[in-house]
Amino acid sequence: MIKVAINGYGTIGKRVADAVAAQPDMEVIGVSKTKPSAEGFVANQRGYPLYITEINRKPLFEEAGIKVAGDVTEMIKQADIVVDATPGGIGEKNKKLYELHGVKAIWQGGEDHEVAGFSFCSSCNFEEAKGRQFTRVVSCNTTGLCRIIQAVDEGFGVQKVRATMVRRGSDPGEVKKGPVDAIVLNPVEIPSHHGPDVQSVLPQIEITTMAMIVPTTFMHMHALQMELKTEATREEILEIIEAHPRIGLVRSATGIKSTAELKEFAQDMGRPRADLYENCIFADSIGFVGKELFMFQAIHQEADVVVENVDAIRAMMNGAGDAATSISMTNKALGFRAI
Repeated sequence: MIKVAINGYGTIGKRVADAVAAQPDMEVIGVSKTKPSAEGFVANQRGYPLYITEINRKPLFEEAGIKVAGDVTEMIKQADIVVDATPGGIGEKNKKLYELHGVKAIWQGGEDHEVAGFSFCSSCNFEEAKGRQFTRVVSCNTTGLCRIIQAVDEGFGVQKVRATMVRRGSDPGEVKKGPVDAIVLNPVEIPSHHGPDVQSVLPQIEITTMAMIVPTTFMHMHALQMELKTEATREEILEIIEAHPRIGLVRSATGIKSTAELKEFAQDMGRPRADLYENCIFADSIGFVGKELFMFQAIHQEADVVVENVDAIRAMMNGAGDAATSISMTNKALGFRAI
């Protein structure tokens, strides 16, 4: 069993912990928090040993009724690999701790590519992640872009990509970021960071991205354009999407035209936390102008990187022979099949 520690039990960390716990070849040996919170109670209820960054805060947790197993250093010493799900900028500071104890580590997209020197997406570069000490799983938006671009590039070649990210203003539970009543260019400059981030995984792709933040919490939406090297039909693109284990189709028969309806659909399907691990591509939006392919895809910012973290663990620990095997194991353990 691969012993996994999750440093940072928040939006991503709690989901990664549950996903790891569901895997037949992994176990959660601990999760961490900096201060008492609702997630601390959840960790206790789930049976995850809870470690804290400063042991002198233990009385605060105990007064709140939250059991503490020890400090973060103790957790790291027990782990084969750490998933760092701390806020952006904090993970980089933790690197020295991981190096000191000789443990493998995975960072999230909130950190720069340089923190690990390698950026990961399961279906794109699983082989290159094998045996590595450090890896960075790219952000939710970059993960969604990489999946579909790589799949289309494999089939028909992608000459260039233009994408506009319409990003949610905050996660549903992040009330500190609200109220929000604006459309904010994020950034004003072009390109946004997403294009260079895609190239950290798919260096051969010419891509330019733009991004803005809008007052919603559910998901991101991408307006995606790809110029192909060879001609393709809409039906062939649909076949590529349907064959991909982490890309789903929002079909016209569902009547779904919004992110709110997508989240409701996920709830009705009984998905844990209404999570959508897959790209959600609107089937009716797929179309061509010459060799230019157009589509809309929705990305659930809280969920799509979760399965990628599990595969990154398996790659770094040499726990699967190839990407397809790991992806299948991860999806099966979670009872997940793309819509």
